[in-house]
This record gives sequence, structure tokens and C-alpha cells, in this order.
Amino acid sequence: MAFLLLLFLLFPCQSHAQQPYVNNKQLDCNQNDTTTLGFVCNGAFTSCPSYLTFRSTPTYNSPATIAYLLSADASQIASANNVSDVDLLPDDTLVVVPVNCSCSRNYYQHSASYILKHQGETYFTVANDTYQALTTCQAMEAQNPYNFRDLYPDLRLNVPLRCACPTPIQTASGFKYLLTYLIRQGNTYESIASAFSGAGADVQGILAANELTVNHLIFFFTPILVPLKTEPTKENINAVPSPPPSFSPPSLSTIPAAGQNNGSRKWVFIGVGVGAAVLVLFASVLAVWCFCYRHPRLPESPLPPPKLADESGDAGRPFSNWSVSSEGIRSAIETLTVYKFEDVDKATGSFAESNRINGSSVYHGFFKGDAAAVKIMKGDVSSEIDVLRQVKHSNIVTLSGFCLHQGITYLVYEYAEKGSLSKWLRPAKDAVDSERRLDWKQRVQVAYDVADALNYLHNFTNPPYIHKNLKSSNILLDGNLRAKVANFGLARILDTDDQTVMTRHVVGTYGYMAPEYIENGLVTPKLDVFAFGVVMLELLSGREPIANISNEKKGEGDQLLSESIDGVLDGENVRENLRVFMDPWLGEEYPLELAYSMAQLARSCVANNLDARPPLSEVFMALSKLLLSCLEWDPSHETSLSLSE
Repeated sequence: MAFLLLLFLLFPCQSHAQQPYVNNKQLDCNQNDTTTLGFVCNGAFTSCPSYLTFRSTPTYNSPATIAYLLSADASQIASANNVSDVDLLPDDTLVVVPVNCSCSRNYYQHSASYILKHQGETYFTVANDTYQALTTCQAMEAQNPYNFRDLYPDLRLNVPLRCACPTPIQTASGFKYLLTYLIRQGNTYESIASAFSGAGADVQGILAANELTVNHLIFFFTPILVPLKTEPTKENINAVPSPPPSFSPPSLSTIPAAGQNNGSRKWVFIGVGVGAAVLVLFASVLAVWCFCYRHPRLPESPLPPPKLADESGDAGRPFSNWSVSSEGIRSAIETLTVYKFEDVDKATGSFAESNRINGSSVYHGFFKGDAAAVKIMKGDVSSEIDVLRQVKHSNIVTLSGFCLHQGITYLVYEYAEKGSLSKWLRPAKDAVDSERRLDWKQRVQVAYDVADALNYLHNFTNPPYIHKNLKSSNILLDGNLRAKVANFGLARILDTDDQTVMTRHVVGTYGYMAPEYIENGLVTPKLDVFAFGVVMLELLSGREPIANISNEKKGEGDQLLSESIDGVLDGENVRENLRVFMDPWLGEEYPLELAYSMAQLARSCVANNLDARPPLSEVFMALSKLLLSCLEWDPSHETSLSLSE
């Protein structure tokens, strides 16, 4: 007791609390309140082991990738969560991240770094979306020399992550660690304490650590400190309760007044709805640009989106639903149509199942009589919007506008009524339309169209782009069976000075990804060349990019289409090998000599050595000549072919 009294006298300001709760102040980048800059250095030690929490995303979904983002140790993350370094985690998995927390500039922090990926990323989006509120835009601005208007892709930023060390009072109470936890919709003080009760968390400890009482409102998408008595592990962390199926913001009458003995006052209440948030966001961005060039101001605590037919109900990934960056909204408004949700809902028949395209999140709809495709998207769609609002080409799908509603983005595209190329090459066995096939001339025309689009992206846009996700399912066909390249979610700007970029985040579809990308994360324009070579092989053969094979000598296994072409064009009996390789549906209705030329071109595109692959400009020229020859070919005449064997 004497020891506790001494601590009380020596540390009066910490006798009640550890740190002030940020209280949504991190949403206003103009407000430089000390609570937004970090947790102050008031602990018993200047450095200590600490813990962060992170929810896995499609981009950061393993201990290795999360460690890369947070500058942490992958093996420690794997150990704490009872997985291996490279295990892929389901989306929205709660991951405990051990870090070392140190005092710097009067604030505790764990230092990470981040390289901006695309145009339109801001301090706000990096802090609240990428880093899930583990830092703030205010803290990032304070620790980086760049003005918020001077951010550009490939710029490296310092990222001070919020952590803290226990105060002497907390240490005396048995708390050894502090964990930074992101509040989710539906969380209560009790549910947060229960989730970490195995590591010694309790409600009073959480309240004291954040200078809160049960009467205080706290908001989801904001961080809160959780004092722990033991190290948090997969074994002693309970599942955090999922958000309730529906939620209405409390009215003033439902919020208990100070002094009321009401259990409901312990619940986490949420602020205003996303509809109001978006309107205020739009207005503030426009006002900022026109008058004072200051940061956009966001309202507090948007409500979660309603569940749609194709949603998983995941409302826990922080700011994943803020799909367009605040600075990107202004540019999007200037070049695209902003649709009202009521119009989108009406156009798709309230997203009727009959309007859903092939079970995807894309719906067929009509706007004032014009057909369109409406794609429902969660997460950051700034990259796709930024690319498609700038590029204009007849063989690239057109983005006409977008709608932001309750945290979900609805992208409105031109409608390609014939669907994806993959469906035409490999129609379902029970397909009613037996004519759903492409003849020889149509296949060469499709190859030419795609090459034209890629050549435009690589050489005629400013800035130039790499698509990075080309495959037959991302190639759409219009009413005339002309190809349109779609899905630019992974597209990236091509640096004309240095066309070689390394990445640790390898994502794509196996069978289309170039070997240097899979093995070393090397990103160059030859990535698109390789994928296009696979598409050409699909057009020739009708086969999948990767198939299961079985024979008596080799047994069973996977065979890449990009590797199989070598066996077709090498050795003896080239003519017969090529006939076997070609899509059986074509029969004899194609010129074998021209098919051989196209196969040779495709083979050069899928060369293992990227330097051996031709640039898209040469591929496009070769296909131009091939298409001209095909248009002159008369299928009614027998074609003779002389190949060197």
C-alpha cells in the first residue's frame, strides 16, 4: 500500500489513465490535437515489447506480407497466431502483431515505412485504409517532409504506428503489455475485454488506459489501448463478436445521461451515416480546391453498408468501404457521371438475381434506355477509376460513372453483351446456345483487338500503364464480337525511365503470370506480353491456361499451356502436332499456315526469358499482318501448307 501511495504521489497525472482516447479526431487532417500525434511517453520505460492488431486483407493476407507492411518480424507474427510465415489467412482475420515500441519525439511509436503505390493516395487513405488507423494523417504529416499536395507514386513515407508502454500504475496492477486494437461496429467495452480476457484484459483496465468512463462514446474505426497481463496468442484470444445483423444509430433519447445506471451505456455507439458523410466529403473537397487548398474534412463514424446479395457481411475491415480516396473524388467528379443510388437500384431492378452476370458481383442494368454493367466493389477502387477515366480506346471497356452509397462503390461500365472471351472459348456443357463459338477469323480479330489495347496502354497513354491482370475472363466481347479489355484493379503506372520494378506482393492468376514475376516479383511491360501470349494460345486451342493431364508415363499433374506449345512446334510432325493442338471445334476451317504463324508469335510471347519476348508494339504489327492475311483467306478453298519438319 505504501508503494502504491508513493506511485500515486509521484505520478498523479497517470494515476487515473494511460492515454487520452483519440475520439475520432484522426478523421480531420487539419486538427493537430496532441492525441492524434501518438501516445505520449509517460510509461515506466522508454521502450518495451508491445502489440498491434491487424485484420487481413486480400493484399496483406499472410504473416510475411503483414510483416512487410508493418515492419515487423514474420516469424513472431506466425508464432503468436499459430500459423506459418506464408500461410494465407481468410479476409478479416484478426492478427496479433508483436512489435518493439519506443519513445520518439515525446511519443511512443513503432516505425514502419510505406511506398505510395498509385496516384491519389494521401496521408489520410494510407493512415486509415492501408494501415487501418494504426497511425493518423496528422502523425504522418508531422514525421514526413512532404506537403500533402506533393505525394506521388513510389515516394517512401515514414509511418509512425501507435503503440505504448505500461505506466507504473499499470505495471503495479499486473499489466505488462499494451495492445492497440481497432474498434469494430458492434463492439462494447465488455466484448473487447472478453476477446482478450485470456491475456488478462478487463473493462476497468481498458477504461483507465484510455481516460474513458462507461458514459463516453467511442467510435468504430478508431484505435483503443487494451492492457494485458500476459502475451496475447491464438490460444488465449477469444473471437471478437461479429457485428450485429443490422444497426441503427442511437437517437439522443437512447444515449444515457451521466450518472444513469444503465447497462446500455457501455455499448459502442456509432456516429453519422455514410450518406451524409459522402455529401459532406464531396462538398468539402470542392470547397477546398476552389478556395483554400486545405485537407478535405470528413464527418465522424460512417455507418456500415447494408448486406447485398453477393456480400460476405464483412464490416470489420477499417475503411475498406471508403472506396475512393478523398483527393481522387474531385478528379472523378470532373470526368465521370456521379449516379444516385436510387437510379442504380432502379436500373438493376434492385439488383435482381436475374440481372446478375454469371454469379458475379456485376449486374446488367439500363440507364435511360441504355444498357450498362454495374459492378459492386468494396475496398480501394481508386486505381481502376484513375486508369479508366483517363484512357479512351475502342478496345478498352468504358467507365461511364460511379456511385458511392453507404460505403460501397458502384462502378457503371458500358455493357459488353456477348460476355467474356473465356465463355466463348469454353462454353458450359449445358449451354443452350450451341453456336456460342468463335470461328477462325473472329479469333484472330480478338487477338488483334487485345494487342491494340495493350499497345495503346504501353506506348500511347500519359502516363503509360501495365495491365498486370490480363486473362480471357477479363476480355469482354461486344455485340459485334469485338474485344474490350476490362478489370484494371491491378494496373500500375509504367515508369518510362526505369521499366523494371520489384514487388513482394505477387498477385494474379496462375497460368497467366510470367515466371520472373512469380519467382522474383519483377514487374515490367513483358508481364502483359506473357499473359497475352497465353491468351493467343487459348484462342488457338480453346484450352484452359492450366490443365490436369494424365498419361501412362508421366502420371497425373498440371500442365501449363505456355509450356505445352514447345512440344507442338519442336521436333517432327509439326503439322500433325499443330492440328491436334488446335481447338477441335474449328475442325478444318482454318488455314494451317496462318495458325502456325500465330502459334510461333504466341510462343515468342511466353518465352521464359523476358528479354526474348517481343514488345507489344512488335506483337501488334505482326498481328496486323496476320489479320489482313486471314481476311483474305477463303475457307471454301482448300489450303495447302508446307512446314519444315
